Amino acid sequence: MKLAVTDACIFIDLCDLRLNSAFFRLNVEVHTSLDVFNELYADQQQLLMAYQSVGKLTIHSLDQTDRLEIFQENYPRSLSMVDKTVLHLARKLNAILLSGDKAVRQYGKKRAIEYHGMLWIFDQLIENKILNQAQASAKLKELLVTNFIYQHSAELTREIQNRLKKWNT
Repeated sequence: MKLAVTDACIFIDLCDLRLNSAFFRLNVEVHTSLDVFNELYADQQQLLMAYQSVGKLTIHSLDQTDRLEIFQENYPRSLSMVDKTVLHLARKLNAILLSGDKAVRQYGKKRAIEYHGMLWIFDQLIENKILNQAQASAKLKELLVTNFIYQHSAELTREIQNRLKKWNT
């Protein structure tokens, strides 16, 4: 089973797309920081607490030692404290990083942390037969409408169009 540390962007997209249940059916042990959890709306937190209560999600409360290690790491200014917590946890747990934030992903790459985003999650949902291609295509189109980041990136647009073409044939 893979370990994954997830940021707020991913949880928000999953909630908006109503894909939480599908996501937590993946063979992935999901972790996040209390800092990330506290960034979410109450209804999103409530959804995630249901997965925490059945052992599908681990929420880490970072202690002073963790915070000191984060402080001593030479993180770029573009990263928030919350961003730093997921990067720290991914390194500490030797986990993959699931993030929709470009700065977080770039720093993960710099530190040789395996990282993925929503498109990888869609790929996994199809590969594991949790969603079929038509369902994934509909949800991906919905993501394009609900998350402006996917509308303004040539690279993401190209990746999305490739998937939609593949899934609709």
